[in-house]
Amino acid sequence: MRIYRIEITSWTASFRYPNIISGYQPTLCVPPLSTVLGLINACAGKYLNFKNEEIGYYFDYQSKSEDLETIYQIESKDGVPKKEVKSNVLRREFLYGCRLFVYLKKTKLVDYFKQPFFQLLLGRSNDLATICSISERDLHEKKNASKIRGQIVPFIGHFLPGTIQALPQYFTNVLPRENIGTQPYSVINYDADDFDTSLTAYTDLIDNKEIDIYFHKLNFGNE
Repeated sequence: MRIYRIEITSWTASFRYPNIISGYQPTLCVPPLSTVLGLINACAGKYLNFKNEEIGYYFDYQSKSEDLETIYQIESKDGVPKKEVKSNVLRREFLYGCRLFVYLKKTKLVDYFKQPFFQLLLGRSNDLATICSISERDLHEKKNASKIRGQIVPFIGHFLPGTIQALPQYFTNVLPRENIGTQPYSVINYDADDFDTSLTAYTDLIDNKEIDIYFHKLNFGNE
């Protein structure tokens, strides 16, 4: 099948665990689906509903480390911020030398990447990302895929190894934003070993290594 592949790189990336609010901030080893959809929205310059879309992606990085980060906390009363500002220092884990490959089947989403409307981020505001290439690839469908890595896959119904984490698929476009489609996912690192699955995927070559790309089926409503 003809698939479009967008390669995105960044020096650093950080993907927060949703339930960790304070203290030490670890990073997921793969971005959530909501982060990838947010990138597409940033390219489009508008909120998309992703009706009847299929999206796959693969993520890897060179190393993982920690840094100290200063945050500023502002208290509010009845929605009005106070003049008092408190600073705090916390440890944050981050990924270095990052690559994200986004796989799309429809040209209308690919076109947004050709001239992004907003800057792209892989996590926080300082994790600036760059689009390196957009290409068409002829990928073959593979049943019982065994090279699933650098991805997240819904845990229920597949029960794959990896870090199990509840993650939202998307967010609403109203304030306060609400999670859409939160469910448990298997978060599978890029260096995971091969394992048997019942998944149907599409096989790509990255650095001359076969990677089976799982496609998420999305249907959030009318645009």
